[in-house]
Amino acid sequence: MHELISDLDRRVAGDPEQIVAIDSAGPHTLRSVMTAAAELADALTEASGPSPTVLLQAENTWRTVVCALAVGRVRGTLALLNGHATGPEFTAAREDIDPDVVVADPVLANAWAIDAVGPIGAPVLDGWVLAGRPGSRPGRWGDGVVIGLTSGSTGRAKGVVQSEAALRYACRSTIDAIGLQPGDPIGAIVPLSSAAAVCFGLYLPLLLGGPALLAEKWSPPDAVRMLSEHGARWTMCVPTMALQMGMQAPESGMLSAMTAMTVGGGPMDRGALARAEQWLGTRILRVFGMSECLGHTTSRPSDPQDVRLGTDGVPFPGTRLRVVDESGSVVPAGTAGRAQVRGPSLYAGYARSGTVGTPDLTADGYLTTGDLMSIDAEGRVSVRGREKDIIIRGGRNIDIHEVESAVARHPAIEQVCVVPIPDDVLGERVAVLLVTPQREFGMEVLQEHLRDAGLAKNKWPEHVFVVDALPQNRVGKLSRPDATRLARSLAVDREPSRR
Repeated sequence: MHELISDLDRRVAGDPEQIVAIDSAGPHTLRSVMTAAAELADALTEASGPSPTVLLQAENTWRTVVCALAVGRVRGTLALLNGHATGPEFTAAREDIDPDVVVADPVLANAWAIDAVGPIGAPVLDGWVLAGRPGSRPGRWGDGVVIGLTSGSTGRAKGVVQSEAALRYACRSTIDAIGLQPGDPIGAIVPLSSAAAVCFGLYLPLLLGGPALLAEKWSPPDAVRMLSEHGARWTMCVPTMALQMGMQAPESGMLSAMTAMTVGGGPMDRGALARAEQWLGTRILRVFGMSECLGHTTSRPSDPQDVRLGTDGVPFPGTRLRVVDESGSVVPAGTAGRAQVRGPSLYAGYARSGTVGTPDLTADGYLTTGDLMSIDAEGRVSVRGREKDIIIRGGRNIDIHEVESAVARHPAIEQVCVVPIPDDVLGERVAVLLVTPQREFGMEVLQEHLRDAGLAKNKWPEHVFVVDALPQNRVGKLSRPDATRLARSLAVDREPSRR
């Protein structure tokens, strides 16, 4: 992040008392974080050498900001691991990233056994510890400056390597699309352990010159209070978080000063999002993006609601999206198919055995995202779900997102997740987990609604479970594997309803 460091060096000379971060410890000035970053940079170089790869216990506090800037100061590469990671998850990350230095709090450092990387040195970051080995290996990530872990279909997290050029492009494109101004406060409520979260929750506010509002622990009402108190102009989050804030905001209209809230990274229902934005008092923008190609579509705050909440916007300038069939041929406008993307925020590759692996792209440089998508004649993108998000009932494919969309249109339903339940005869049956204040919401009510909604009867859920909350992963996204396990456990002693 050396370009960002150059920006901040110029800025600190003119306004050292500018507030650049606010967390549970209070406000932090540009002077204080730059001074702390310089001290940590010296410790990193002493422990390992020039341009080290630093694996950090990521949290939404001043420590992550300081460590990011320290790594930028020494032209290193910052890798991030969520503080809830287990010992085996740390071991897997260490195998893939092969860090020169690990920085963590003492308790977690012991649980992770970070001394396997190297000897533990003097305390850093106000009581945290640093373990490093001499002999850093500059250049092994190419131009990669950030490695964020993202969940993979294999169950093992993948380290996404992103360049500073990609970060700056994604941030500048977002700033322009939202209409953000220098000094605007930016909410960082998603855990800073992914490439996307670091891009939009840390790099963007530092680039913009406004404070990063850091939510250390996820609490929907507390997040709304923080964003309201400090006049946040924008934040990015996943749909579950937006809906929870809409449901649990202490008062209506608390985010009326916010220009927009960007929501992406999971299934989204227009009706539920509309209810959330009405209560919060802001505009919600659906987007399509991923750690492998940062935030590459967006709507604009000035777009009508049916565009903002009914589509995923248009690509950033310079990004190309296309929809192809199974043979790789581009399909007509409005036709659903496999999504492919190419652009300036495309990742460098995945971290494998301490180096960056070549990304799996088409011959002309497109990444196949694994999503089903359509693009209309005006270039607006609509994500239709993941290619693998289907339930096979009696040999017939049922699109999970089609069912979720139909169910979610019921005004009493706040959140919905459709998952498969194993069946000896049909292979799989359809189950639905619902979050609703109507605790007695049952099959008859749901079937009447789906009949009116026009969903084919063979796609109706056969199990309905009302739950307090849908399972989430560590970055607040819906966890379909955990939701599936929950539904299956709830269905153990229940016979499927017959139609």
